[in-house]
Amino acid sequence: MLEHILLGLTHVITFENLMLVLFGTVAGMVVGSLPGLTATMAVALLVPFTYTMSPVAGLVALGAIYMGCIYGGCFSAILINTPGTPSSIGTTFDGYPLAKSGRGEEAIVSATVGSAFGGVVGVVALIFLSPPLAQLALKFGPAEYFWVGIFGLTIISSLAKGSFLKGMTGAAFGVLISTVGIAPIGGDVRFTFGSPSMQGGFNLIVILIGLFCVPELLSMVFKGVKNHQAIEYRRRSGVLWETTRKIFSKPVNLIRSSIIGTVIGILPGAGGNIANLVAYNEAKRASKEPETFGKGNIEGVVATESANNAVVGGGMIPLVTLGIPGAPPDAIIYGVLMMQGLRPGPELFAERADITYTFMLALGLSAIVMIPVGIYGGRLLSRFVGTLPPKFLVPGIGILTIIGSYAIRSNYTDVILMLAFGLVGFALRYLGFHGAPIVLGLILGPIMEEGLVQSYLMGQGYSWPYTTLFVNPLSWILIAMSAFSFLWPYFGKFKGMLTKPAAVGNVKTNLTEKRD
Repeated sequence: MLEHILLGLTHVITFENLMLVLFGTVAGMVVGSLPGLTATMAVALLVPFTYTMSPVAGLVALGAIYMGCIYGGCFSAILINTPGTPSSIGTTFDGYPLAKSGRGEEAIVSATVGSAFGGVVGVVALIFLSPPLAQLALKFGPAEYFWVGIFGLTIISSLAKGSFLKGMTGAAFGVLISTVGIAPIGGDVRFTFGSPSMQGGFNLIVILIGLFCVPELLSMVFKGVKNHQAIEYRRRSGVLWETTRKIFSKPVNLIRSSIIGTVIGILPGAGGNIANLVAYNEAKRASKEPETFGKGNIEGVVATESANNAVVGGGMIPLVTLGIPGAPPDAIIYGVLMMQGLRPGPELFAERADITYTFMLALGLSAIVMIPVGIYGGRLLSRFVGTLPPKFLVPGIGILTIIGSYAIRSNYTDVILMLAFGLVGFALRYLGFHGAPIVLGLILGPIMEEGLVQSYLMGQGYSWPYTTLFVNPLSWILIAMSAFSFLWPYFGKFKGMLTKPAAVGNVKTNLTEKRD
């Protein structure tokens, strides 16, 4: 592993890749700081521009954009009380009160240090956990990959916003649309409606642009967009070192939040929007002064920002080892890997280790670059957030979505499909469905189908061919994990039903005591 890390380091420090890291980080920060624009949208729009790049350069640029975008959301969260990305929701709780009290620079420094530390922790976990997990994946046969797909679907649906049934329905819809085109085994042509252009199935990037970009634009149109007035802050000497020293004087919060972000990032579909809230809640619970949270406590800002940036590296772990994206932006990177002929799994570390480790180290470098760029360019970015007319965003991004969809395969059908899925995604969002389960279903569908069909063919010698799905002990472990994940939402409801009568009884007792 050490030689691969050194090889990746020599590739990262080339002038081209260093410029890509710097450009990607800055561009991601700008996009992330604009309310309404998400990291998924930023990464999806950049994909067509990577076609002329080498695989290494394209992945480096996408990773830097992703890392910078997650961090950039803290600027609008702190200065205008509006999270730039969903991953910065928790940052508004303490960041905006700090800015209102004249401590805006302290809040920005806290978010920057926390984001950089969390990003580095996530990348370290990615570098050292991915190879052993990839080796474990060598023991996976068709049956195990089928159960991995099932486990991924149960996780994403249970973590979906709102109804558990809606999450499952979205995942099932994603699996359904993954069957369009030529079957991976057998070569049957399915659901093409006689159109030759549909034989290759739906392009993943086209679907992602449609599901995540178009609904955001339509929401901005229907809800209306307005200019935000950012709180001005002035740089004061000594704030950087004073705030940094204060943060590292309580390292438990920083480390705990980064670990929470990494672990939640590994769970398919959880993402930074869950990680930052969980980390904030844990920081408040562990604090000796929980009453100060929500009134301008830098520990709250550090917790949320270190957690959401740690998600970036954590989410890449299941992606590069099993081909299961941890978050929607990871799904886009998965599509880029597949288009470049880089199949996630053991061969990614054995045969293309130079590309893999360069990409990982570039993510870590992007996290480090955020410190000088965020601290010294933060004031300029805050002015940009407050002065850019949002009415220019919708038509500009709309044009990019059309150009990007067409550039993937130079096919007008892809543009039509992108717009169609955008309308579908907008309607589903209005009905309470989230796009993440659909995307994961689309990705896991072929994996599950191949595993199921291959297991059936291997079991032709048994009286019941599907017995091969239950032979390996690894299969039973994955089945148990899937069952636990599937039933977990019901545990919460059952617990609530048990505690509710007790609470009612306590109320009646209190009323009786008062009456007496």
